Amino acid sequence: MEIKTTNIEGLIEITPKVFPDTRGWFFEFYKDVSFKEINPSIQFVQENISFSKKGVIRGLHLQLDPFAQAKLVTVIKGKVLDVVVDLRKGSSTFGSTFTLVLDSEKNNMLYVPEGFAHGFSALEDSYFFYKCSSTYSPKFEAGIIWNDPKLNIDWQINNPIISQKDQALPSLDELLIKSVISPE
Repeated sequence: MEIKTTNIEGLIEITPKVFPDTRGWFFEFYKDVSFKEINPSIQFVQENISFSKKGVIRGLHLQLDPFAQAKLVTVIKGKVLDVVVDLRKGSSTFGSTFTLVLDSEKNNMLYVPEGFAHGFSALEDSYFFYKCSSTYSPKFEAGIIWNDPKLNIDWQINNPIISQKDQALPSLDELLIKSVISPE
């Protein structure tokens, strides 16, 4: 397993060692003892899979305390541009974005700690898989609109397909005004 840190503290790209042979290939997606080296206190309690057609943008979503979620995300088939925004109170990179192409041919993953808004754009028809450290709670969900001019995210999609719910999300500034999150 290759572990690569990013320019935002806590975000980690993980690429497993793949064992190919004449039958196909094998790799360990998740092994608790190995992952404890990245975050000794993490416990994943929910797993989700979504299918998105090419051109779909999902996000930017987050869960607020006490249901804040750390995530381990990957693509089982396809390719997505994974996008996160640092919303951790007191973080030196608060409001910063990070993008990474997750590709089923590369089998790479991204560990996203609690306190980040998360979304992705489907660069191909894609099956997206993720583990969460807390269960989903609609009462504690929040988000940021995908095209927030302050964040200026290049989703690498022309004419995106976006749900009505995601189109109605507030900007980062509007979310801050609501005092749902705070930079300090």
